Order: sequence, then structure tokens, then C-alpha cells
Amino acid sequence: MLKIQDLWVDVHGKEVLKGINLEIGKGETHCLFGKNGSGKTTLLMTLMGFEGYRVKHGNIIFKGEDITNLPVNERAEMGIGLSFQRPPTLRGVKLRDLLTICAKDADRAVSLALSYGFEDFLDREVNLGFSGGEIKKSELLQLLAQDPDFTLLDEPESGVDVENLNVIGEMIKKLLQKDIHRNRTKSGLIITHTGFILNYVTADKGHVMLDGKIMCQGNPLEIFEGIQKYGYQECVKCQF
Repeated sequence: MLKIQDLWVDVHGKEVLKGINLEIGKGETHCLFGKNGSGKTTLLMTLMGFEGYRVKHGNIIFKGEDITNLPVNERAEMGIGLSFQRPPTLRGVKLRDLLTICAKDADRAVSLALSYGFEDFLDREVNLGFSGGEIKKSELLQLLAQDPDFTLLDEPESGVDVENLNVIGEMIKKLLQKDIHRNRTKSGLIITHTGFILNYVTADKGHVMLDGKIMCQGNPLEIFEGIQKYGYQECVKCQF
């Protein structure tokens, strides 16, 4: 589904990603751990194609096609979706209209909102005055409406209280087809700083990023247990 080959990326003239190699297969969910400032969000923004993230070297291959130089809209049309860690407020844009655009169907947009008890927010401006949990639900509803083949999730548990984490987890499971056990075709990459999302969504493989490099990979739960016990620097000693 996704193959990253020796990816080096500058942000505002500063080298942030330093030779990233990563493969995520069809139907797989991977988890990316790392300290703040290690380059995790830069990787997601680069994969989505945002301006300001300059690829110096390397390639991004999606569904067998090189998308390294494609704009954001074309990547979205190919089936890549992104949930921001801190989504923007869209004044003047109603959630109903945005969901309808994503779903290309007004009835489906309303049905999704009803499924997660979010119908009262449909005629409110996107994320305006929403709580942390409500913002995450809004983001995930937009992704469910888009129905991407590959989903990038930037710290989905960030700013969400325990009461809402279960709902957020269920929405991510639906998005990544974790609610089915056969013929899973959706893939994803989840960034987590706390690891709490693993209590709600299973991942097939985990990776640790430090200083713009992937230093360690393996079983996500074992990696997270090691991080909790020894800290991130112990991962530097881990060999592939």
C-alpha cells in the first residue's frame, strides 16, 4: 500500500527527516512512537503533500505509483486521508456541508453523524467551540465520510478525555476495518506519544522515531512497554 524509500525532508531549511525507510502493506495498521520534535508529524505532513515540507531525496510510493511530487488534492483523490493533531477551526463552514463534500452524499453524511450521536453539531461551524473530544470526533467523521484506503492519524488520543476515548477508538476501528477479521483492505499509520490508543486499536507493527530516523521496529505493545520502562534512548540500541 505504502512504501517510503530513503526519504530526506527539510522544513524551513532545517533537515528533519533523515533517510526514512518504511513499508505498510494492504490491510496493515502501523504505529509510530517518538518524543516531541522527533519528526513524526513532519512525516505525516510530507506523506500528505503539504507545502513547506521539501523532499530532498527519496521517494513515496502509494499503490505502486510514485506520489513524491503530487499535490495534496491528488493524494486525497487517490485514497489518502489525514487526521490532524490540532485541527483548524473553519469559520463560515458548517460541518454538514463539509461531511457532504467528503461523502459526496448528503444522506450518508447525516447517517454517519447519527451513528455517533453527533447530529447536533451538523449545523455548527467546523470545530468552532468544540471540546477536544468533539474536535477529534469531527475529524474522524470527515475521514469516515471520505473513506480513504490509507489513513494518517496524528495523536488521535491527544486532548481526549477517558469518556470519549472509547468512542474515538470505535471510530478508528471502523475506519481501519478493525471491526472485520477477513479481507481487510484499509491501511493506516498512527502517531502516538502516550501509547494510550493501543488500548482501543490494535496495530500490526510499531516503529520508534528519534531525531528524524526510525531507530527500532517490532511488536507495538512490546515497544511501548519498553518505552515506559526504559525511556526512548534505549531504542537507539535496538537493531532491526
